[in-house]
Amino acid sequence: MDPLGSDITAPDGTRLRRWEVSSGDESEAVLFVHGATYPSRAVFAPPMDSESYSWLHATACRGRAAFAVDLRGYGESERPSPTDDESNALARATAVVGDVATVLESIRGRFDRVHLVGYSWGSIVCGSYLTTVDDDVASLTQVAPVYRPPAAVGERFVEREPLDTYRRITREDVRDRWNEQIPAESTPADWRGGGGGSDPLLDAVWEGLASSTARLDGVDVPTVEVPNGTLRDLRASAEGTPVYRAEEITPPTLVVRGSLDPTATRPDALALYDELREGHANREYVEISGGTHFIPLERRRTALYDAVHSFQNRTVRQ
Repeated sequence: MDPLGSDITAPDGTRLRRWEVSSGDESEAVLFVHGATYPSRAVFAPPMDSESYSWLHATACRGRAAFAVDLRGYGESERPSPTDDESNALARATAVVGDVATVLESIRGRFDRVHLVGYSWGSIVCGSYLTTVDDDVASLTQVAPVYRPPAAVGERFVEREPLDTYRRITREDVRDRWNEQIPAESTPADWRGGGGGSDPLLDAVWEGLASSTARLDGVDVPTVEVPNGTLRDLRASAEGTPVYRAEEITPPTLVVRGSLDPTATRPDALALYDELREGHANREYVEISGGTHFIPLERRRTALYDAVHSFQNRTVRQ
């Protein structure tokens, strides 16, 4: 079953796409927030015959309604128009916290508790939201977070100045970035659950990225554009000025990363964990062996799904 897509409108008039998988009788919900490149369908519910790679479906099967948002400029949401003042800062975390607030408001009336999950740059968005908006979400999970990354990681985020408003992504870019994180002794297609020359998950992730308002027309190679403001956030984090202060986060918080992740490094994830509110009783750190930055889609994904679900079950607001 495909996720149900519906449009909601942010206070400034921007059209946002919300995705949902639910049975209709849950009392709790989870809102997933995507990262800097891949919109919700690509990473949380890739379009393929098997639902086993869909974190939204896994969440719904475990008894919580699952929602995800395409932030402005991504997926099926409206693309913001550049202006002279923000030509290379579209969709920064501080600009999209209102998108998260809008989606949360749209689902809150149906559920007693709502949990928040941020993935990659989405962890910066969620951290920014919870430190600027007075909210009582049931819990926060930061998956593959980037908080204060080492300089070598930060340099990859902004390779040249000035930045263009958008950056272009092809299927080959998706494949190459993913493959370079997979151990050399492993076959990338097998790692993603394919084999025999097929790579259905890679195809589905690309389809989830390319079948959107971000796809370009009139190009020889299928290409999408995604906002570059996210790279500003990541660069600021690498320069030691994170967009949010972890110590100001109050809900129960889980920090989780894959052991092979070269972007969300162990020192950075532990620094985020350590800087969470002093005396925060409900904070946890989990590292899952054999997972790259794409762990929500890999063979170790069920360990991730289980860890997050178990944490959400344990959370009791202090």
